[in-house]
Amino acid sequence: MSPREKASAWRSPALPVGPDVPVWAPQAARVSLHLPVTDEVVPMEAREGGWWVSPRSLPTGTDYAYRLDDGDDLPDPRTAWQPHGVHGPSRVFDTSQVRWTDNHWRGRDLLGAVIYELHAGTFTPEGTLDSAAQRLDHLAALGVDIIELMPVAGFPGRAGWGYDGVDLWAVHEAYGGPESLARFVDAAHNAGIGVCLDVVYNHLGPSGNYLGRFGPYFTEVHETPWGSAINYDQPGCEQVRAFIIDSALRWLTDFHIDALRLDAIHEIRDDADRATAVDPHPHLLAELSDAVRELSERLGRPLSLVAESDLNDPGVVTPTRAEPPFRIPSIGMTAQWTDDVHHALHARITGETQGYYADFAAPEALKHVYERAFLHDGGWSSFRNRTWGAPVPAGTDPRRFVVFDSDHDQIGNRAAGDRPSASLTDDLVAAEAALILLSPFTPMLFMGEEWGTRRPFQFFTDHAEADLAQAVTQGRRDEFASFGWSADEVPDPQDPSTVEASVLDWAEPLQPAHARMLAWYRDLIVLRRRLRLGERALWPELRDTGDVIVLTVPARPGRDDPELIVAIDLTRADGRRRTDLAGLVPNTDELDLALSWLGTPARGELLRSADTIALIRPV
Repeated sequence: MSPREKASAWRSPALPVGPDVPVWAPQAARVSLHLPVTDEVVPMEAREGGWWVSPRSLPTGTDYAYRLDDGDDLPDPRTAWQPHGVHGPSRVFDTSQVRWTDNHWRGRDLLGAVIYELHAGTFTPEGTLDSAAQRLDHLAALGVDIIELMPVAGFPGRAGWGYDGVDLWAVHEAYGGPESLARFVDAAHNAGIGVCLDVVYNHLGPSGNYLGRFGPYFTEVHETPWGSAINYDQPGCEQVRAFIIDSALRWLTDFHIDALRLDAIHEIRDDADRATAVDPHPHLLAELSDAVRELSERLGRPLSLVAESDLNDPGVVTPTRAEPPFRIPSIGMTAQWTDDVHHALHARITGETQGYYADFAAPEALKHVYERAFLHDGGWSSFRNRTWGAPVPAGTDPRRFVVFDSDHDQIGNRAAGDRPSASLTDDLVAAEAALILLSPFTPMLFMGEEWGTRRPFQFFTDHAEADLAQAVTQGRRDEFASFGWSADEVPDPQDPSTVEASVLDWAEPLQPAHARMLAWYRDLIVLRRRLRLGERALWPELRDTGDVIVLTVPARPGRDDPELIVAIDLTRADGRRRTDLAGLVPNTDELDLALSWLGTPARGELLRSADTIALIRPV
């Protein structure tokens, strides 16, 4: 029997989280509980499988730490609350005491939804989840369906992106801790918005990472860009896998989260599903997918998993019980981020062709990704210097691909963290927005893009260790030196001004130019919803003449959907040039104008330079 044919019901081997604060420490001869407020040391009791439990329950709010074989105090690997930072003691938190008011919430299907990615620390000047909740009215008015929170798991310092988290069960204290996350989710649901949480299961950060002291959480059999891999397939991996899967399920249950975005799954190393394995079992992510599907059925609301993957392998979104279409196992993700669409759109609109944008500058690149999702689908990748990816099988739902013209990576991993709006005209920003929001994919926005903010989103950290701080700063400078950037031009991640520069300015949407852009985004989302683009599940057609881009979203057979045509004139004339679309779009006299960036054009002059229009062919 193959791994994917086995029963998929998740049965965790871990002890349940509770007031006896269980901890897995299979290599320890003694484990003690230190209560720092009273300085009491309580010997813990051994249980089967390397587990230890407290002989008495700890009430909510109690600070505690573990001592392994009389060593130093260590925080709980499954801590929910780290009020003193990643190096300090843990604090008991009982999620059952949260006062929820979202009993009416029935969930939100992620496929076809409008997603809005935000960083809790820079979304508002206060940088907390409670302050972010005060802006939910803005997101509801914009038409957002699901908020995607960048990682909130506990990480070192106050400020950071969160991808160097070390407390994977906790909520970063500077954001408000676990109760603040619960309040945010509750408020979002009451505003009609779902919440997706970004989680990192491919590595842990270097500061505050104590997992290796407790057990075989890491292995040197596999390597990642961050060093030793998390142990998903070597001896002792059963409890490590449970540590991750149980954490994911806890976010979905105890915190009412609707979806999880899994960071860089191509760096999750798990070979345990191979026939040569001693104890074959499904790939970690396939096992997680099955567990989440079963949980969704039990809770009676949709739950989604979204993968970030650079593999261009359709196995990512193939159901777990189906045969893998290419190299990787079928892991059953709901959807995956599709960088190829971003790269092709970015190269086409901005003209940037350096680095990995080179292949995407080809004349047919934009058409290819809109009609097939991946540019590298078995062909040559010059950036990787090898063939890459595989075609998306016919019949695949295009909504399984999350598309965007901005996200935290594509902005923050630029040397200066500059947004497209910093160098593009408003006309081009409006064009990009239309090509994303009026596509049949699942669109995602990045905070502030809806009003065309030009404030950067830069890479920032807050490491207290001088050697680590210097390494991060120097590493950032070295990374961009090869692209011609001097050290003075690259923002220092450790400088407080770097994070301050990245905070959104909420006075901007009130300014005329920004208000106009915000109205455009709202109108696009209203049109998307009116035309039920998020329900069509049909691939588009795209034509690019060099001057004009025409995106066509077909109507569903047998339905009363109108055909949608998005036409963009990219020429930079004096504004008086007119393009007759008759040669590109049949029967233009049948079309109704739904939206125009530059205003309703005169009859017979359907498109003028720098304009973006949405045309509808009625049923």
